[in-house]
Amino acid sequence: MKSSIIKVVGVTAFLAAFASPAMADGDAAAGEKVFKKCKACHTLEEGKNKVGPSLHGVIGRAAGAVDGYKYSSAMAESGLTWDDETLAKFLTKPKDLVAKTKMSFAGLKKEDDIENIIAYIKANGG
Repeated sequence: MKSSIIKVVGVTAFLAAFASPAMADGDAAAGEKVFKKCKACHTLEEGKNKVGPSLHGVIGRAAGAVDGYKYSSAMAESGLTWDDETLAKFLTKPKDLVAKTKMSFAGLKKEDDIENIIAYIKANGG
């Protein structure tokens, strides 16, 4: 009985380690390629908004908090703070996290792409 419980706990821990894309470190160089999908609307340049807000300093920032950018009320009132886990959820399917976001991007399908883009953002002022 005890060994069965230990096996279940071990398998559960193993699966949990791979269940969240935000937990693994990505490859910033590979993330630069993925970020090309974002460049039409976002920049990592401080103080420069495009169709979407600047992503400079996004890690640790409250959602809806970039000066000079007009967010949807849903985003401004979401109460989110951007960290690895929240970004990973948003990048997977933005409208699942903030249903009425202005962001029209459908999301990234590959877990590696999500990890890599977060690494790229972090390495470049995000």
